[in-house]
Amino acid sequence: MRLATLSLAGIGFVLFTGAALGHHSFAMFDPERTVTLEGTVGAFLWTNPHSWIQVNVENEQGGQDEWAIEMGGPAGLARAGWSPTTLTPGMEVTVLARPHRDGSHFGQFMAVTMPDGTMIGNPNAPPSADVGGLPPPE
Repeated sequence: MRLATLSLAGIGFVLFTGAALGHHSFAMFDPERTVTLEGTVGAFLWTNPHSWIQVNVENEQGGQDEWAIEMGGPAGLARAGWSPTTLTPGMEVTVLARPHRDGSHFGQFMAVTMPDGTMIGNPNAPPSADVGGLPPPE
């Protein structure tokens, strides 16, 4: 009976772990491309499991495109020096991101240049990294 219970628990753990690993896949982002988005912060969403930057970028027609940039979670961002008020609506920034493979206005965060010229993040992060806010390597 005990062996059956342990076996069932083990199978459940493997199934749950597989689903969790699938959630953290970066396959949807194009590892060969980086986009530079110069625009205005529409919102900085300090949420679990991932934080988000919404950036309004002027398009070629003179209108605005809203980009959603996926980041790491709040705990990792806080360890890297971020706070819920690091980015505020209306702030002019330049964001480096890996774009979504389908061409939509969605990307994986790599780095942001703040209005004072300070860069936060890692523009040279490997494609599989959840950059969050780690500084560039020395």
